Amino acid sequence: MQDQAATPDAFWEEFYQTKRTTSTGQPSKTLARFATDLPPGTALDLGSSHGDDVIWLASLGWQALGVDISPVAVGRAARRAEEQDLSDRARFEARDLSVDFPAGQFDLVTAFYFQSPVHLPRAEIVGRAARAVAPGGHLLVVAHGAPPPWANHSQSEPFPTVESELAAAGYNPTDWTVVEAKLVDRPAKTPSGDQVTLQDTIIILRRNSAG
Repeated sequence: MQDQAATPDAFWEEFYQTKRTTSTGQPSKTLARFATDLPPGTALDLGSSHGDDVIWLASLGWQALGVDISPVAVGRAARRAEEQDLSDRARFEARDLSVDFPAGQFDLVTAFYFQSPVHLPRAEIVGRAARAVAPGGHLLVVAHGAPPPWANHSQSEPFPTVESELAAAGYNPTDWTVVEAKLVDRPAKTPSGDQVTLQDTIIILRRNSAG
């Protein structure tokens, strides 16, 4: 059972210090599938963890910014970008997105499994993420659509549905075109190594250009 009294910054700092200490070194599969052929531009990744997605985008020529609440995660990601000579294109900042959202607009805004067992005003942050997408740019959000079978605790908010994700993003057909909006199955393994199927909610929206 998670400590529901823990502050988000303390919870995630302890998480990266003791539980998630290494990087996969690989981009998220949905990002690689969708963004490989996009023209490089500016990108913002919410909850950037060890920076795999930001570094991958930077390797393709994007100017990419990763934001995470954990200074430990941000420090590791920045060191990995430096080791790969990508510090000029892959930047990382420690921010609590509920109170300190990056300024400006981006050609691609991403959030992968941006969920928390301690308090997180997730719908509000997804809304800010959508507003940060430049005309012609894309919003890509992938979320756990249901708890894993081995889970023994609940996150602080209900698991997102396609409908709730579109609502959080402020979707309307005048401003946005839906590229994808679906619930998908994903093969995974339990902590003990057994094969299971998990569910993810995916939305990819393109902001319509003015005029």
